[in-house]
Amino acid sequence: MHKTVPAILATLALGLAVPATAQDDAPEESFEDMMARVNLIPDTTGDGPFPSMIETVEALPEHVVYRPQDLAAVGPNGLGVFVWGNGGCAADGTSSRFHLSQIASYGYLVIAPGRWRSGPNRLEDPAPPRAMDADGNFPPSPTNAGQLIEALDWALAQNSDPDSPYFGLVDENALAAGGFSCGGVQALTVAGDPRLDTIVVQNSGLLPDDGPRLGGMELGKDGLDDLHTPVIYLDGGPTDIAYENGLDDYNRISHVPAFWVNTPTGHGGTYHLPMGGRNAMIVVDWLEWQLRGDMAAARTFAGANCRLCTDPEATIEYKNWP
Repeated sequence: MHKTVPAILATLALGLAVPATAQDDAPEESFEDMMARVNLIPDTTGDGPFPSMIETVEALPEHVVYRPQDLAAVGPNGLGVFVWGNGGCAADGTSSRFHLSQIASYGYLVIAPGRWRSGPNRLEDPAPPRAMDADGNFPPSPTNAGQLIEALDWALAQNSDPDSPYFGLVDENALAAGGFSCGGVQALTVAGDPRLDTIVVQNSGLLPDDGPRLGGMELGKDGLDDLHTPVIYLDGGPTDIAYENGLDDYNRISHVPAFWVNTPTGHGGTYHLPMGGRNAMIVVDWLEWQLRGDMAAARTFAGANCRLCTDPEATIEYKNWP
Protein backbone atom coordinates (compact mmCIF):
# COMPACT_ATOMS: atom_id res chain seq x y z
CA MET A 1 0.00 0.00 0.00
CA HIS A 2 1.51 3.30 -1.07
CA LYS A 3 1.04 6.24 1.27
CA THR A 4 2.07 9.87 0.89
CA VAL A 5 3.99 11.66 3.65
CA PRO A 6 0.85 13.49 4.89
CA ALA A 7 -1.04 10.20 5.02
CA ILE A 8 1.78 8.56 6.95
CA LEU A 9 1.87 11.42 9.44
CA ALA A 10 -1.90 11.31 9.81
CA THR A 11 -1.82 7.62 10.64
CA LEU A 12 1.01 8.11 13.13
CA ALA A 13 -0.90 10.97 14.74
CA LEU A 14 -3.94 8.78 15.22
CA GLY A 15 -2.07 5.65 16.23
CA LEU A 16 -4.64 3.63 14.30
CA ALA A 17 -4.80 0.13 12.98
CA VAL A 18 -4.08 -0.10 9.26
CA PRO A 19 -4.96 -3.70 8.34
CA ALA A 20 -2.06 -5.59 6.83
CA THR A 21 -4.37 -6.89 4.10
CA ALA A 22 -5.93 -3.53 3.21
CA GLN A 23 -5.66 -2.38 -0.40
CA ASP A 24 -5.87 1.18 -1.68
CA ASP A 25 -9.19 0.47 -3.43
CA ALA A 26 -10.77 -1.36 -0.48
CA PRO A 27 -12.84 0.50 2.13
CA GLU A 28 -11.06 0.93 5.45
CA GLU A 29 -12.82 1.14 8.78
CA SER A 30 -13.04 4.75 9.88
CA PHE A 31 -11.63 5.94 13.18
CA GLU A 32 -15.14 6.63 14.45
CA ASP A 33 -16.48 3.20 13.45
CA MET A 34 -13.47 1.41 14.90
CA MET A 35 -13.70 3.22 18.24
CA ALA A 36 -17.47 2.68 18.43
CA ARG A 37 -16.93 -1.04 17.93
CA VAL A 38 -14.01 -1.34 20.36
CA ASN A 39 -15.73 0.77 23.01
CA LEU A 40 -18.49 -1.84 23.31
CA ILE A 41 -16.01 -4.53 24.35
CA PRO A 42 -15.82 -4.97 28.15
CA ASP A 43 -12.61 -4.29 30.01
CA THR A 44 -10.53 -7.40 30.60
CA THR A 45 -8.52 -8.59 33.59
CA GLY A 46 -5.76 -10.41 31.68
CA ASP A 47 -4.91 -14.08 31.91
CA GLY A 48 -1.89 -13.75 34.18
CA PRO A 49 -1.68 -14.93 37.80
CA PHE A 50 -2.88 -11.56 39.14
CA PRO A 51 -6.23 -10.48 37.59
CA SER A 52 -5.89 -6.81 36.81
CA MET A 53 -7.99 -3.69 37.10
CA ILE A 54 -8.05 -0.16 35.72
CA GLU A 55 -8.25 2.85 37.99
CA THR A 56 -7.63 6.56 38.25
CA VAL A 57 -5.92 8.15 41.25
CA GLU A 58 -6.43 11.64 42.61
CA ALA A 59 -2.71 12.30 42.96
CA LEU A 60 -2.08 11.49 39.30
CA PRO A 61 -5.14 12.93 37.51
CA GLU A 62 -3.69 13.01 33.99
CA HIS A 63 -2.85 9.29 33.95
CA VAL A 64 -4.61 5.93 34.06
CA VAL A 65 -3.29 3.10 36.24
CA TYR A 66 -3.46 -0.65 35.58
CA ARG A 67 -2.53 -2.98 38.41
CA PRO A 68 -3.33 -6.34 40.02
CA GLN A 69 -6.65 -6.26 41.85
CA ASP A 70 -5.20 -7.98 44.92
CA LEU A 71 -1.97 -6.20 45.73
CA ALA A 72 -1.38 -8.45 48.75
CA ALA A 73 -1.13 -11.44 46.39
CA VAL A 74 1.84 -9.84 44.63
CA GLY A 75 3.91 -9.65 47.79
CA PRO A 76 6.76 -7.33 48.88
CA ASN A 77 8.87 -5.92 46.05
CA GLY A 78 6.73 -7.88 43.60
CA LEU A 79 5.47 -5.16 41.27
CA GLY A 80 7.41 -4.23 38.19
CA VAL A 81 6.65 -0.82 36.67
CA PHE A 82 5.86 -0.20 33.00
CA VAL A 83 5.19 3.39 31.90
CA TRP A 84 3.49 3.63 28.52
CA GLY A 85 3.08 6.13 25.67
CA ASN A 86 -0.23 5.93 23.82
CA GLY A 87 -0.69 5.56 20.10
CA GLY A 88 -0.97 8.98 18.54
CA CYS A 89 0.41 10.37 21.83
CA ALA A 90 -3.32 10.54 22.59
CA ALA A 91 -4.70 11.79 25.89
CA ASP A 92 -6.56 8.50 26.28
CA GLY A 93 -4.89 6.29 28.85
CA THR A 94 -7.23 3.44 27.96
CA SER A 95 -6.71 3.43 24.19
CA SER A 96 -4.66 0.20 24.57
CA ARG A 97 -6.56 -1.12 27.59
CA PHE A 98 -6.57 -4.82 26.61
CA HIS A 99 -2.83 -4.78 25.98
CA LEU A 100 -1.99 -2.96 29.21
CA SER A 101 -4.41 -4.96 31.35
CA GLN A 102 -2.75 -8.14 30.13
CA ILE A 103 0.68 -6.88 31.16
CA ALA A 104 -0.60 -5.75 34.57
CA SER A 105 -2.01 -9.23 35.22
CA TYR A 106 1.54 -10.57 35.32
CA GLY A 107 2.42 -8.43 38.31
CA TYR A 108 3.07 -4.99 36.84
CA LEU A 109 2.02 -1.48 37.75
CA VAL A 110 1.30 -0.02 34.30
CA ILE A 111 0.70 3.71 33.91
CA ALA A 112 -0.38 5.58 30.77
CA PRO A 113 -0.90 9.34 30.31
CA GLY A 114 -4.34 10.74 29.62
CA ARG A 115 -7.83 10.15 30.94
CA TRP A 116 -10.09 7.07 30.94
CA ARG A 117 -11.76 7.68 27.57
CA SER A 118 -12.28 4.20 26.09
CA GLY A 119 -14.49 1.23 26.81
CA PRO A 120 -17.95 0.82 28.33
CA ASN A 121 -16.66 1.95 31.74
CA ARG A 122 -15.02 5.12 30.44
CA LEU A 123 -15.23 8.19 32.66
CA GLU A 124 -15.01 10.74 29.84
CA ASP A 125 -16.06 10.88 26.21
CA PRO A 126 -13.42 9.93 23.62
CA ALA A 127 -11.32 12.85 22.47
CA PRO A 128 -11.50 13.71 18.78
CA PRO A 129 -8.47 12.50 16.81
CA ARG A 130 -5.74 14.91 15.87
CA ALA A 131 -6.46 16.19 12.40
CA MET A 132 -4.48 18.32 9.97
CA ASP A 133 -5.56 21.91 9.60
CA ALA A 134 -6.06 23.66 6.27
CA ASP A 135 -2.31 24.30 6.03
CA GLY A 136 -1.48 20.62 6.48
CA ASN A 137 -0.20 21.03 10.05
CA PHE A 138 -1.15 19.04 13.13
CA PRO A 139 -2.02 20.60 16.50
CA PRO A 140 0.41 20.03 19.38
CA SER A 141 0.72 16.57 20.88
CA PRO A 142 -2.02 15.89 23.48
CA THR A 143 0.53 14.23 25.80
CA ASN A 144 4.28 14.51 26.21
CA ALA A 145 7.20 12.29 27.14
CA GLY A 146 7.58 14.06 30.46
CA GLN A 147 4.35 12.40 31.59
CA LEU A 148 6.08 9.02 31.46
CA ILE A 149 8.67 10.36 33.90
CA GLU A 150 5.87 11.76 36.08
CA ALA A 151 4.35 8.27 36.18
CA LEU A 152 7.68 6.69 37.10
CA ASP A 153 8.31 9.28 39.81
CA TRP A 154 4.85 8.69 41.24
CA ALA A 155 5.26 4.91 41.34
CA LEU A 156 8.58 5.14 43.16
CA ALA A 157 7.22 7.71 45.61
CA GLN A 158 4.30 5.38 46.38
CA ASN A 159 6.73 2.60 47.16
CA SER A 160 8.30 4.63 49.97
CA ASP A 161 5.05 6.11 51.34
CA PRO A 162 3.71 4.18 54.36
CA ASP A 163 0.23 5.51 53.64
CA SER A 164 0.17 4.24 50.07
CA PRO A 165 -1.40 0.91 49.03
CA TYR A 166 1.81 0.36 47.04
CA PHE A 167 4.12 0.80 50.04
CA GLY A 168 6.98 -1.68 49.81
CA LEU A 169 5.43 -3.49 46.83
CA VAL A 170 7.38 -1.98 43.93
CA ASP A 171 10.56 -3.60 42.67
CA GLU A 172 12.73 -0.56 42.02
CA ASN A 173 15.05 -2.72 39.93
CA ALA A 174 12.29 -3.68 37.49
CA LEU A 175 11.41 -0.47 35.64
CA ALA A 176 10.54 -0.19 31.96
CA ALA A 177 9.13 2.31 29.44
CA GLY A 178 7.32 1.49 26.24
CA GLY A 179 4.80 2.79 23.78
CA PHE A 180 2.88 2.44 20.53
CA SER A 181 3.57 4.56 17.42
CA CYS A 182 3.94 8.18 18.59
CA GLY A 183 4.03 6.77 22.13
CA GLY A 184 7.00 4.60 21.18
CA VAL A 185 8.88 7.79 20.39
CA GLN A 186 7.92 9.07 23.84
CA ALA A 187 9.50 5.94 25.33
CA LEU A 188 12.69 6.54 23.33
CA THR A 189 12.66 10.17 24.45
CA VAL A 190 12.91 9.14 28.11
CA ALA A 191 15.23 6.18 27.46
CA GLY A 192 18.20 8.00 28.98
CA ASP A 193 16.63 7.95 32.46
CA PRO A 194 19.15 5.94 34.50
CA ARG A 195 16.40 4.26 36.53
CA LEU A 196 15.01 2.39 33.53
CA ASP A 197 16.01 -1.21 32.86
CA THR A 198 14.60 -1.77 29.37
CA ILE A 199 12.72 -0.01 26.57
CA VAL A 200 9.86 -1.46 24.46
CA VAL A 201 9.11 0.25 21.11
CA GLN A 202 5.96 -1.01 19.36
CA ASN A 203 4.93 -0.22 15.79
CA SER A 204 7.22 2.76 15.95
CA GLY A 205 10.58 4.25 15.08
CA LEU A 206 12.14 7.68 14.94
CA LEU A 207 11.25 9.76 11.89
CA PRO A 208 14.09 10.50 9.44
CA ASP A 209 16.11 13.56 10.39
CA ASP A 210 15.54 15.13 6.98
CA GLY A 211 11.79 14.52 6.95
CA PRO A 212 8.75 16.43 8.26
CA ARG A 213 8.22 16.41 12.01
CA LEU A 214 5.08 15.60 13.94
CA GLY A 215 4.24 16.99 17.37
CA GLY A 216 5.32 14.44 19.96
CA MET A 217 7.78 12.82 17.54
CA GLU A 218 10.49 15.47 17.42
CA LEU A 219 13.30 13.24 18.73
CA GLY A 220 16.10 12.92 16.18
CA LYS A 221 18.05 9.79 15.38
CA ASP A 222 20.84 10.95 17.70
CA GLY A 223 18.41 10.29 20.53
CA LEU A 224 19.25 6.60 20.13
CA ASP A 225 22.62 7.40 21.69
CA ASP A 226 20.86 7.86 25.04
CA LEU A 227 19.82 4.21 25.19
CA HIS A 228 21.63 2.48 28.05
CA THR A 229 19.47 -0.65 28.40
CA PRO A 230 18.37 -3.54 26.21
CA VAL A 231 15.69 -2.44 23.74
CA ILE A 232 13.13 -4.35 21.71
CA TYR A 233 11.35 -3.11 18.60
CA LEU A 234 8.09 -4.94 17.87
CA ASP A 235 6.84 -3.88 14.45
CA GLY A 236 4.12 -5.10 12.11
CA GLY A 237 6.02 -6.11 8.99
CA PRO A 238 6.40 -4.22 5.70
CA THR A 239 2.77 -3.01 5.72
CA ASP A 240 3.41 -1.21 9.03
CA ILE A 241 4.06 2.45 8.25
CA ALA A 242 6.63 2.47 11.06
CA TYR A 243 8.52 -0.56 9.67
CA GLU A 244 11.25 1.34 7.82
CA ASN A 245 11.77 3.77 10.70
CA GLY A 246 12.01 0.95 13.22
CA LEU A 247 14.45 -0.99 11.03
CA ASP A 248 16.58 2.11 10.56
CA ASP A 249 16.67 2.63 14.33
CA TYR A 250 17.69 -0.98 14.87
CA ASN A 251 20.45 -0.75 12.28
CA ARG A 252 21.83 2.38 13.96
CA ILE A 253 21.98 0.92 17.47
CA SER A 254 25.49 -0.36 18.15
CA HIS A 255 26.07 0.15 21.87
CA VAL A 256 23.28 -1.75 23.67
CA PRO A 257 21.60 -5.13 23.19
CA ALA A 258 18.77 -4.83 20.68
CA PHE A 259 16.02 -7.07 19.33
CA TRP A 260 13.87 -6.37 16.27
CA VAL A 261 10.73 -8.52 15.97
CA ASN A 262 8.11 -8.40 13.24
CA THR A 263 4.71 -10.05 13.12
CA PRO A 264 2.29 -9.57 10.17
CA THR A 265 -0.11 -7.14 11.82
CA GLY A 266 0.42 -3.85 9.99
CA HIS A 267 0.62 -0.69 12.06
CA GLY A 268 -2.32 -1.60 14.30
CA GLY A 269 -0.59 -4.46 16.11
CA THR A 270 -2.89 -6.61 18.25
CA TYR A 271 -3.86 -3.96 20.81
CA HIS A 272 -7.62 -4.40 20.38
CA LEU A 273 -7.67 -8.21 20.40
CA PRO A 274 -8.69 -10.22 23.49
CA MET A 275 -5.96 -10.03 26.15
CA GLY A 276 -4.01 -7.77 23.82
CA GLY A 277 -3.35 -10.60 21.36
CA ARG A 278 -0.03 -12.27 20.69
CA ASN A 279 2.00 -9.08 20.88
CA ALA A 280 0.96 -8.45 24.47
CA MET A 281 2.38 -11.83 25.40
CA ILE A 282 5.60 -11.08 23.51
CA VAL A 283 5.93 -7.93 25.65
CA VAL A 284 5.13 -9.86 28.84
CA ASP A 285 7.84 -12.41 28.03
CA TRP A 286 10.30 -9.62 27.26
CA LEU A 287 9.62 -7.88 30.57
CA GLU A 288 9.76 -11.14 32.51
CA TRP A 289 13.13 -11.91 30.96
CA GLN A 290 14.68 -8.46 31.17
CA LEU A 291 13.30 -7.36 34.53
CA ARG A 292 13.00 -10.65 36.40
CA GLY A 293 15.53 -12.92 34.75
CA ASP A 294 12.87 -15.49 33.88
CA MET A 295 14.61 -17.94 31.57
CA ALA A 296 11.38 -19.66 30.60
CA ALA A 297 10.21 -16.31 29.21
CA ALA A 298 13.61 -15.83 27.56
CA ARG A 299 12.90 -18.90 25.42
CA THR A 300 10.55 -16.73 23.37
CA PHE A 301 13.59 -14.84 22.09
CA ALA A 302 16.79 -16.76 22.72
CA GLY A 303 18.31 -20.18 22.50
CA ALA A 304 18.12 -22.99 19.97
CA ASN A 305 14.66 -23.16 18.41
CA CYS A 306 13.37 -20.15 20.35
CA ARG A 307 9.62 -19.68 20.10
CA LEU A 308 9.78 -16.66 17.80
CA CYS A 309 12.62 -18.22 15.80
CA THR A 310 10.38 -21.13 14.84
CA ASP A 311 7.20 -19.10 14.34
CA PRO A 312 6.49 -18.97 10.57
CA GLU A 313 4.65 -15.67 10.99
CA ALA A 314 7.44 -13.91 12.87
CA THR A 315 10.90 -12.68 12.00
CA ILE A 316 13.50 -11.83 14.59
CA GLU A 317 16.93 -10.21 14.56
CA TYR A 318 19.19 -9.36 17.46
CA LYS A 319 22.65 -7.99 18.13
CA ASN A 320 25.09 -6.90 20.83
CA TRP A 321 24.16 -9.81 23.10
CA PRO A 322 26.81 -11.62 25.15
